[in-house]
Amino acid sequence: MSPAPVPPELENWALGQISPGSGVPGACLVALTGDASNRRYYRLETADVSYIVAEAPPATEKNEAFVDIRQKLEIAGIRVPHLFAVDLVKGYLLLEDLGDRVLLPLLGEDNVDAYYGSATQVLLRMAAAAPGEPSLPVYDEALLTEELERFPEWFVEQLMGCRLAPPDRSVLEGLRGLLIKNALDQPRVLVHRDFHSRNLMPQLDGSLGVIDFQDAVLGPVTYDLASLLRDCYIRWRAFRVEDWASSYHAQLCREGLLDGVSRELFLRWFDLMGLQRHIKVLGTFARLYLRDGKSVYLADLPRVLDYVRDTVAQYAAEEPALEEFRRWFGDALQPAIDRALWERHD
Repeated sequence: MSPAPVPPELENWALGQISPGSGVPGACLVALTGDASNRRYYRLETADVSYIVAEAPPATEKNEAFVDIRQKLEIAGIRVPHLFAVDLVKGYLLLEDLGDRVLLPLLGEDNVDAYYGSATQVLLRMAAAAPGEPSLPVYDEALLTEELERFPEWFVEQLMGCRLAPPDRSVLEGLRGLLIKNALDQPRVLVHRDFHSRNLMPQLDGSLGVIDFQDAVLGPVTYDLASLLRDCYIRWRAFRVEDWASSYHAQLCREGLLDGVSRELFLRWFDLMGLQRHIKVLGTFARLYLRDGKSVYLADLPRVLDYVRDTVAQYAAEEPALEEFRRWFGDALQPAIDRALWERHD
């Protein structure tokens, strides 16, 4: 997203938090590229320290949740930006600057094992951080349903232009039921909900900074793992993903965070959790384009669709709901996808 202009009121507020009444000589507030939300970010450079200033409209952004979850993660030993000041009424936040490096462009065949090893250590801390935490919302059936409904509304009907008749909706209801049951059957841990390579920031001390955590919930143990290993922005060979997921299962068991769950069941949870996330993402990316004018996410749709096709094909023989979805996808949706420019140009 293009950088937003600097609001004078925000600049004055931030400078006042750093040095009340005396000013900050030479300070410069520069707009940064935005993201998928309504939040806007700015870097405030002073002679000695660099800060991040966020403008997060209270009407649309979860600022109180951001503050609360940031503290929980920090207490759990997870590297998150320090919060210097916040005005919840205006939606202003003054944060530590974790730098410009996100994990995605740094990943390669020679270093991905080490980086993902660090990332799964963060996930282990999150899994141990808040069991039964009452202040966190729960990733319940209502939220799962809302997320999955983005797919027929925004991707199928609005982006692809495919009208859904009652038999089509019945197929999608069968898929939704399977994926929701898979999610609700799993033990609950603290779930970031967007734990992927664009929200992880390698630091000079070797730690991984974590950002964009305001949507955290108590939810399925495999959700963040699927976000990381089945990343919408980069893909790895299947055998490596299975090895990483199996290793994380073993670590959870050793730490006493997962009891009585076989490797095979965990991998099934993981695979179907990834399918749930990718079905949701198809709807979310379509909505970001159609409603919010953010076309950049269209370039990632082919990769997400490949994830969906592959997982459905893997489990279709044992899950009637997935076999019905596979047939419907191929007959009703794939022709429209083949005609889409973003698919043909991938």
